[in-house]
Amino acid sequence: MPSKPRPPVFAPAAARATIADVAEKAGVSKATVSRFLNRRDELLTPEIAARVESAIAALGYAPSPMAQALKRGRSRLVGLVVADVTNPFSVAVLRGAEKACQEAGYLLMLFNLGDDSRRERDAIQALASYHVEGLILNTLGADEGAAAAVARQGRPVVLVDRRHANMQADFVSLDNVGAIRMAAGHLLESGWDDLLFVTEPAAGVSSREERVAAFRAFLAAHPQASGEVFESSAGDAAALETALRAQQARGRRPAVLASNAVITLRVADAVARQGWAFGRDLGLVGIDETEWAPLVGPGLTTIAQPTDARGRLATACLLERLQGLDLPPRQILLPGRLVVRGSSIRA
Repeated sequence: MPSKPRPPVFAPAAARATIADVAEKAGVSKATVSRFLNRRDELLTPEIAARVESAIAALGYAPSPMAQALKRGRSRLVGLVVADVTNPFSVAVLRGAEKACQEAGYLLMLFNLGDDSRRERDAIQALASYHVEGLILNTLGADEGAAAAVARQGRPVVLVDRRHANMQADFVSLDNVGAIRMAAGHLLESGWDDLLFVTEPAAGVSSREERVAAFRAFLAAHPQASGEVFESSAGDAAALETALRAQQARGRRPAVLASNAVITLRVADAVARQGWAFGRDLGLVGIDETEWAPLVGPGLTTIAQPTDARGRLATACLLERLQGLDLPPRQILLPGRLVVRGSSIRA
């Protein structure tokens, strides 16, 4: 009878060599090894330096970059917290910030909230425990206390897209008012006169609240247009379809202004389910340019956000603060760009 195969046996990982191990093997003090590692060879005789170098090679010793950085008082780490890394907006901001950090000789540490505001404090405290020198926050802004506590420790904080109530910090964002005026104005000029602004739940999220307020202000300034705000929740596609059918039933020239790429995708899915076509049955402008926008229907008209520039600017603001810049908090609002495709052109 064949014997059962034995499970593989894994050797335990060898313990990582320490500076004490190097000192013992070289027959010197830990202070002597430290002098060698810190390139202070002039304080050592050639014979002792050679012994330390040989011990390091024999043990495969590698000093911890974090420990060395902390000894110098600098970690050269920047923490970035994003609301949802599955959102193309967050990814684009991340890329811009990462490029700027690399160019300045910093490393970027990322924490993704997964759109869960309850994790904000954990994210900020976790990054602080790694001794990041500063934080870039694109969060829901639900727990401003955690960010404020880090700022009180002397670490600069830059906010991206979403404000934190009662927190004074540099702020980099899309010009939300200008973007809504541009999108709604384009729809109106293209012959659509019944506008439905679809957003994720807005309460407590500053960027969403600003866009809702800007849309209502646009309607007040343009009495020839009618419009409503609809809040679309994840997992409730039926409610969005009901709102779109009610808009169609009003018998005017309906169009949707989608507040971000997530909403644009939900609207496109609902329109496909109804068998409608953009440009014929309703118009659409979505905030956020995406790789798939040209591929849906006749192509989706968008407001392209300068996301890469936003990530770079947020990092630049943070690095200026790290270098000692002492100015009142700055607000940088970047303009969007209208990218016209078939979804907003009446067929």
